[in-house]
Amino acid sequence: MRTISGTVKDSSGIPLGGATIKVKGTEIASSSDSTGHFKITLPAKNKMLVISYVGMDEMEVSITDQTVIEVRLGIARTLLEDVVIVGYGKQKKESVVGAISQTTGKVLQRAGGVSNIGAALTGNVPGVITIQGTGMPGAEDPLIYIRGQGTWNSAGPLILVDGIERSINGVDIGSVESVSILKDASATAVFGVKGANGVVLITTKRGVEGKANINVTVNSTIKIPSRLPEKYDAYDALTIRNMAIERELGVSPASWQDYTPQAIIDKYRNPANAQEAQQYPNIDWQAESLKKMAMAQNANINISGGSNFVKYFTSVDFLHEGDIMKIPNNGKGYKPGFFYDRLNIRANLDFKLTRTTTLSSNVSALYGKRQDTWSGFEYSWYQGIYGLAPDLFYPVYSDGSFGYYPLDPVSTNNPSHILSNNGVRNTKTTQMTTDFILTQDLSALLKNLSFKGSYSLDNTFVAQGGQFDDGSAIVKWIAPDGRVQYRNTAGPNQFDYILPQWSVRADAFQNGQTRRRRVYQLQLNHAIKVGKHNITSMGLFMRNENAVGSSFPEFREDWVFRTTYNYGNRYFAEVNGAYNGSQRFGPDYRFDFFPSAAVGWTLTNEKYMKNISWLSTLKLRASYGLVGNDAVGGNYLYLTQWSYGGQARMGDNNANSPYVWFRENTIGNPDIHWETVAKANLGMDFTLFRGLLEGSLEFYRDHRTDVLISGSQRAVPAYFGGTPPTANLGQTIVQGYELELKFNKTFNKQRDIRLWANIAMTHAKDEIIDRDDPKLLDDYLKQAGYQIGQYRSQLRAGYYNTWDEVYGSSIVDQNDNNKLPGNFNLIDFNGDGVINNFDNVPYAYPERPQNTYTASIGFDYKRFSIFVQFYAVNNITRNLTQTNFAAALNSVFKQGDYWTKDNTDAVSPLPRWKSRLYSYGDFFNYDGSYVRLKTAEISYTLNPSWLKRTGMQSMRLYINGNNLLFWSKMPDDREANVGSSNFSGQGAYPTVRRINFGLNLSL
Repeated sequence: MRTISGTVKDSSGIPLGGATIKVKGTEIASSSDSTGHFKITLPAKNKMLVISYVGMDEMEVSITDQTVIEVRLGIARTLLEDVVIVGYGKQKKESVVGAISQTTGKVLQRAGGVSNIGAALTGNVPGVITIQGTGMPGAEDPLIYIRGQGTWNSAGPLILVDGIERSINGVDIGSVESVSILKDASATAVFGVKGANGVVLITTKRGVEGKANINVTVNSTIKIPSRLPEKYDAYDALTIRNMAIERELGVSPASWQDYTPQAIIDKYRNPANAQEAQQYPNIDWQAESLKKMAMAQNANINISGGSNFVKYFTSVDFLHEGDIMKIPNNGKGYKPGFFYDRLNIRANLDFKLTRTTTLSSNVSALYGKRQDTWSGFEYSWYQGIYGLAPDLFYPVYSDGSFGYYPLDPVSTNNPSHILSNNGVRNTKTTQMTTDFILTQDLSALLKNLSFKGSYSLDNTFVAQGGQFDDGSAIVKWIAPDGRVQYRNTAGPNQFDYILPQWSVRADAFQNGQTRRRRVYQLQLNHAIKVGKHNITSMGLFMRNENAVGSSFPEFREDWVFRTTYNYGNRYFAEVNGAYNGSQRFGPDYRFDFFPSAAVGWTLTNEKYMKNISWLSTLKLRASYGLVGNDAVGGNYLYLTQWSYGGQARMGDNNANSPYVWFRENTIGNPDIHWETVAKANLGMDFTLFRGLLEGSLEFYRDHRTDVLISGSQRAVPAYFGGTPPTANLGQTIVQGYELELKFNKTFNKQRDIRLWANIAMTHAKDEIIDRDDPKLLDDYLKQAGYQIGQYRSQLRAGYYNTWDEVYGSSIVDQNDNNKLPGNFNLIDFNGDGVINNFDNVPYAYPERPQNTYTASIGFDYKRFSIFVQFYAVNNITRNLTQTNFAAALNSVFKQGDYWTKDNTDAVSPLPRWKSRLYSYGDFFNYDGSYVRLKTAEISYTLNPSWLKRTGMQSMRLYINGNNLLFWSKMPDDREANVGSSNFSGQGAYPTVRRINFGLNLSL
């Protein structure tokens, strides 16, 4: 017998208190104290210690002559990698045969101050495509696609939080344990009519047995407006206008009256005094409307631990998102702006009621307050920031009045005026989610049989209120000749106008946003092992009731099964099925069955592969199955709907009939049913050189049939007399591949020097097979054969460089007489001699990338770590129309050099002033490809002795950032024309770069 002492630390060198040290093959055990130290008595015959710690890899240490040892444990693969969360359960990674990718909450927390889980997923999971279009606080949700877009209807994935369909915004990142992305039929078929677009499974953290662990995380984030379209100032814009006038005099002699003398142009750049500066303004609207930076803060505290009876995880998370808009003081007593505050509270508890019975509860609450304005024309101030002319007016004059342009007040909205005088609208969201889960081991009846029953109740309430203001303000215009003109005048001297008072609007519940969901599930699980044969089975019944506002509840019912087979960790098979019922369809189509099957083969577990030392694992997978989509845009499309109102005109005097009409308003289709996707997937997983390199390769094909087409989009002639019924007539195919590679190299025995890299690429291309196109249309005018959302435009073939080319060109159906050398030469695609809408042809790609790439590289040295992540996309097109001198205003965008007779390869034609150009063709369709430095982080972990005396185990300091650098041909860095406005193609709340300073304390 001898005594062995030592220290247990993690890979960063932080001592681990509460680690278990056990003599292998015996019951002799000890544990480490708060400093990681331990002592244990080792019998003479035993020479092996087993060291374990919750969340860490177990390690075996061989003892020879040493009496003092140091052990460093790595993060447990069994928790973060070797166990994969699947639909209604979990599986060991080695037995998974479906296409499932998984990441952890720890990875998402490195996203550089990003608070939205959807945005944090960008670049961290292969197969997931996210598209960001706005930086509006509280409305930054990106579009999420899994393996592309296979329908023109609802194409977003099913999102489940702890197994229940919930909003992705209802969970703070600090509470996330893992996120699984289910992609193929074997993974999604158990969700039946909800799984066709893929599934996102978010699993929150739970407690583990052991002492209480307290973690405190504080983040302070600097938000900086990112790239916006560049414009010329007033001096340059007027100079270019003069050039345009000179150029177009031959077709528009009237333009000469707008020619500006150079002496006047000089006043815009070099005014003689303050009065002249107001008469000849030169405003940079982006600088006047946007702050250089704004702040966001996030604080999270969570406590986890447990005993034999109860395990717990509790957390409180607070988030504040600041506003980058520069809004002047309106002098009205309220402060407008765009802010978002959110409070999340969560308590996940597991009670061991008996040796075989566990009762769990998940309770979470969210309170969010989003502040914006009551303006119903949100796009108007976006438009001002993006394209307002610099020479019109001041944002705010020295007397407090706001600038306006009386000659065209509609096209010249003053962002400062709109943002300052449309009140404060507070949208308050209160959400409560509860799960109660009872798990019962039924091995007394049948070995390895268990039962799980759950009841979930979610409630969401949304209320709006605040200070209502109708936008009234004192506004004026100072003309170049010095005249002052006010918009609002009253009284004999026109100076008696009094501003209307703003009013308080009490909070009012928003009926269409109030939701209630009730779900209950009954589930049986069984596992059996006979020799090398391992068989598991699962059966589940679920009923889902969902109600929105005062509408009737919507019901769904699921009967699900799954059976898996594993022979000696070599051969795998899985069969899934879901028999689903949805109230959205008529009685004849309310239920359907969605099956899937998958097989796998781990070649490296074959005897004849054991001698290949460089090949650690090689596994082949294949799956095929059917999955549905019931998100078809309404609950009663199968019913004909009638409306009441209107009267017939009768008699010579056109008097109304006394009888009110009942009329057929919507024609129902009793054969409406869900979309069905046949998903096929081939996959390969491999590990080389004992874990130095691992990866996966997937090929997939989704064939979607019965895609819903609304009546207004069907090829039915107008003489039908009404809007045709919606029908399941569409068909699409999405196919592509995914590649993921991971490199991990540790350089010393202490495992405290590590270099790692993750590289992934996703290709997803969709094609419309049938969308009920008119049969007599030329193929290039049909949607079939092209991608969903395919851009179409007239095509350019250089310029008209001479008058001979102008005279010999095809006729344009609009403004043909305005042709000049230096205009775009458009292609008469159909050869009919006229350029018109029939020459709009498929151009490039839709506003959704076919290819996404990500590369993450990191280095860890003891307690220091650094990593960077690049994210890129290509094969994407984005339209951003920026017409120079639009509405006869002096807005000129920087779009490259202009055509001249000596520069016929220029980027852009010389703009027009009064003579409108007939078409710019595809000029405003930009290559939407880009590369981002998406995330970068530097961190250092402290654990000196003085820190221990304060009761803290460790302190981690870090600086990280998001969207730090951006390379693209696009004028701004919005990834698509999406946002909180219906006119997002004209602009949006700018996206931001984030630089985050963080502190994490472990107590």
